[in-house]
Amino acid sequence: MSKLNSEFFLNRELCWIEFNKRVLEEAKDATQPLLERLKFLSIFSTNLDEFFMIRFAGLKRQIKSHVNELSSDGLNAQEQSDKIFEVLTPLVEEFHSTFNNDIIPLLKENNIEFLNYAGLSDEQKSAADKYFEQELFPILTPLAIDNVHPFPNLINRSLALVILLDDPDTEFVEEKVCVIQIPNNISRFYLIDEENENKFILLEEIIKANADKLFPGMKVLDSYAFRITRNADLELEEEEAADLLTLIEEEVKKRRLGILVRLEIEKKMPEKLLKYLEVILKAEKNEIYKIDGMLNLGDLMQLYKIDKRELKYEGFTPRISSFFRQEEDFFKAISEQDILLHHPFYSFSSVSEFIAQAAEDPNVYAIKLTLYRTSGDSLIIKSLIEAAENGKQVTAVVELKARFDEENNIIWAKELENAGVHVVYGLIGLKTHCKMALVVRKEKNGMKRYLHLSTGNYNSATSRIYTDFGLFTANQDFCKDASNLFNYLTGYSKQKSFSKLLVAPITLRRKVLKLIDDEIKSHKENKNGYILFKNNSVVDEEVILKLYQASKAGVKIDLITRGICRLRPGIEGLSENIKVYSIVGRFLEHSRAYYFHNNGDPKLFFGSADIMQRNFDRRVEIFFPIEDKRVKQDSIEILKLYLTDTAKTWVMLSDGSYIRKEDFLKLNDTPFEKINIQEYLLKKAVIKTEKELKESLKKKISQNGVHKKKDAVK
Repeated sequence: MSKLNSEFFLNRELCWIEFNKRVLEEAKDATQPLLERLKFLSIFSTNLDEFFMIRFAGLKRQIKSHVNELSSDGLNAQEQSDKIFEVLTPLVEEFHSTFNNDIIPLLKENNIEFLNYAGLSDEQKSAADKYFEQELFPILTPLAIDNVHPFPNLINRSLALVILLDDPDTEFVEEKVCVIQIPNNISRFYLIDEENENKFILLEEIIKANADKLFPGMKVLDSYAFRITRNADLELEEEEAADLLTLIEEEVKKRRLGILVRLEIEKKMPEKLLKYLEVILKAEKNEIYKIDGMLNLGDLMQLYKIDKRELKYEGFTPRISSFFRQEEDFFKAISEQDILLHHPFYSFSSVSEFIAQAAEDPNVYAIKLTLYRTSGDSLIIKSLIEAAENGKQVTAVVELKARFDEENNIIWAKELENAGVHVVYGLIGLKTHCKMALVVRKEKNGMKRYLHLSTGNYNSATSRIYTDFGLFTANQDFCKDASNLFNYLTGYSKQKSFSKLLVAPITLRRKVLKLIDDEIKSHKENKNGYILFKNNSVVDEEVILKLYQASKAGVKIDLITRGICRLRPGIEGLSENIKVYSIVGRFLEHSRAYYFHNNGDPKLFFGSADIMQRNFDRRVEIFFPIEDKRVKQDSIEILKLYLTDTAKTWVMLSDGSYIRKEDFLKLNDTPFEKINIQEYLLKKAVIKTEKELKESLKKKISQNGVHKKKDAVK
């Protein structure tokens, strides 16, 4: 099965749209708290922005460059672009209909209201007008469009108004066009009534109502909102760059003014005006989306901050591992056993504390860490700076090319360099996507290394909403591999083999294919072959073909793939032994785990990579084996628990569409229990913590009682 066949693979772009459909379904789910539904609408919107800026933009570049190659599913770039428009148009309509017809009325019922200017009281209008005159008027710049004034180069994802004007001094109405870019550094939601803090009017509504003040002597005929999205993928010539940081700074600035890839307009915009924008912006027919209502629902995330706890998920405090509760010295705790953390159920603060203790410990000589994405208030960054100031050797491998985090990473890179940290930008042509932190400590028997490996970023913000696995270990084979990998990233090392870690682009692809081959061989001998992957994407064609081969040999395969899956499950004679699931819920399923049954002696790997060509061939990634028996047993239990979920799991059909698992089981008359695995794991962590606290309290009371008896005897 070495030859590619379009029937073997689903289209990547359409698979992504299917994933975003599942995000929209969370927003439509009436059992979800209201502000959580609002949040999912915002996520759907920002996901779509990124899709156009990167994936659709890539197709447009192919079309412009007359690249006629077919994708492995048999479509050229133009056909894919047209199909995307065909599929997205009704989906975008459904998206806005959900907001307009479901969410807005429910928000109003809960005293969160969007007001139109025409519906304001005189007092409210006066307040809005005053805000315009004092705050908005000074910063707005009306831009005339005529033979002398070309159409302005509006920045990416900017919201703008096109204003139609007439000169009353002329005999006939001659429509003049003017554009105003809505400021993106001011909240779009103006609080209109301070007595009721949740009544808002959109900024563009205020500007439209006061537009005449920007054009004295002219008559405002009408105004309409529109929004443009541009290509935002960086095109880097790394080998020719003298300074990668400077190159990326320059490219990030260019991103704001890339080629147009989408034009969103108010649905009520006249065809004549739309045609004008279409021509002047050089927008293709399949790039124009007519929106019924508010544009850019991504901004709704601002309203999620409204303090109405009853409209959100119940809050929780992530659990501290019992190993760290019992032993405050992290190095001692890690020396005694490997420690697994499953975020967000287990707190990321333990990772921050590990780096903080290393920064303060006089016996620590060196800290090495990879940074792909980090949060704005990163304690880890502060600890690295403190460690450097304390005279330790600190190395940070910062990935400047982390998409849409380039600017943040440039800021942190400069701050770290200024503090004396050795900042390295990785390897030319490769993104450093692996997650590892290595600490070197002087102990009685010499230098000892401690290691943290993870499936997710060193980011405290996303650790509260993403599921990820993290492992602390003092296994010196693992640590030696990590040292060699850091040397590969920072020096001229040509390391070709590693004892424990599977490393991309060196060994990972070959090893993954061999692991599948080994499971096929084991199944032929023992008839119990089983593979379980949990990840974000399954895209790579070579691995998909190998999984088909395993299925044809009789190996049972479960894929829990949250996002894109190009593999077709359930096809007789090809993939009838493969089942594909996607879990979309409260937390974003981000952990990557790869399990091979191996005739009852399981091989289990966690890692930073998905099954994608970019992960295998264009990034530095790692899979790390779980070898500690207790940790492996716990990890396998967690993975198998994920398969029991019915509330948030979707089942993939062979045509690439998805059905809720509950509906799938009903159709097949299969009895089931409603299980939300994320909520189960959350409650389990909370109960475990409460139990430990009670036991700790009993112990203290008991100890106090003993002390009192001793005092009485005295």
